[in-house]
Amino acid sequence: MLTLMASMNGPAYSPARAVAGRVHAHLSQQLALAREHGEAGVAALPDQSAIETVIDAAFWASLRREEGYTPRISLALVRPDDVERPLTFSPRVALAAEALAKLAPAVERPGIHLGVAQYGATLEVWGTTRTLPGLSFVLEVVAPGLLVVKYPHGITGKFVNVAVLEGDQAKVVDEGTALHGFEAPAAWGHSANVFVRLAVSMRAHGRGGSLLVVPAGTDRWRKSIVQPIRYSVAPPFAQIAELTSHDAAKRDGQAWQEALTQAVDAVAGLTAVDGATVMNDQYEVLAFAVKIARFENNARVQEVMVSEPVEGMAASPLDLSQLGGTRHLSAAQFVHDQRDAFALVASQDGRFTIFKWAEREERVHAHRVEALLL
Repeated sequence: MLTLMASMNGPAYSPARAVAGRVHAHLSQQLALAREHGEAGVAALPDQSAIETVIDAAFWASLRREEGYTPRISLALVRPDDVERPLTFSPRVALAAEALAKLAPAVERPGIHLGVAQYGATLEVWGTTRTLPGLSFVLEVVAPGLLVVKYPHGITGKFVNVAVLEGDQAKVVDEGTALHGFEAPAAWGHSANVFVRLAVSMRAHGRGGSLLVVPAGTDRWRKSIVQPIRYSVAPPFAQIAELTSHDAAKRDGQAWQEALTQAVDAVAGLTAVDGATVMNDQYEVLAFAVKIARFENNARVQEVMVSEPVEGMAASPLDLSQLGGTRHLSAAQFVHDQRDAFALVASQDGRFTIFKWAEREERVHAHRVEALLL
């Protein structure tokens, strides 16, 4: 049970100490690699004790309510001299749960961070910033008791998740995990991968949804769908396919990035409609709001292998009824029957699962990846 009393041995929120050393080691490794490659504009490595203290203060702030609102805060361990156009407070503010909760309304919009730095023997909030050096330590308060440690990638500025703390649990992302149709977790924060973007957008609309990804050039998937299909897309919606066919030079431009974001959001929006959306592996949307049916006389899926891209967590069998509701059951059945397809499933509570067929285990594998999407 968590205690509200701080002790001489460390922070009151015990997972802060448990995860701080691993986060510090990870950032140290990433900064060393960045300097080896001659990357400029990267952050200084924060002290492990500073990481502990920020996590501790943010956790207790997350449990407070200010004028009826739950704080949503992003804290960055940087000095004002290391960012562009800082907004600085005078005087600086103590790094304490009460003060953070009061400041939260000013920084709850995306892209604004409270800057924290060491002044004498204490850490203080010096102001706000919209820019950060690459590989800065960032802690985001997502919900009460739910924190995410991340850093901006030095080249793109997009964020890479390092650890998720939820209540008394701390999960450190395993960067070596391989996921079908996706890069390894280390690349998610700075990737143009369409499926990663779709996962983020599907989760963001908050209604839950399913996306079935099938091989191009075949209609076999239709045998696992209730007929007739009410909402076919004819001709297939191919804007994402067209954008991804552009050469690399165009893909670096802001206009291309915005166009891709709009196209991804349009497809993710279809998944909010009851039923599943179908897309082929060339990013062409074929149908939406479809109902999944068991293929011919195939067996009903009862159990799946479940894994998370988290250090120390091995895949284990789980009764499918314990994984989720109808959306999860039907997606697992579809992948069982259509073994060259995979499925992305967002839950209304923010959980996100990728279902794929595992040849070695000869069963459906459910990858829980919300730790990468928070």
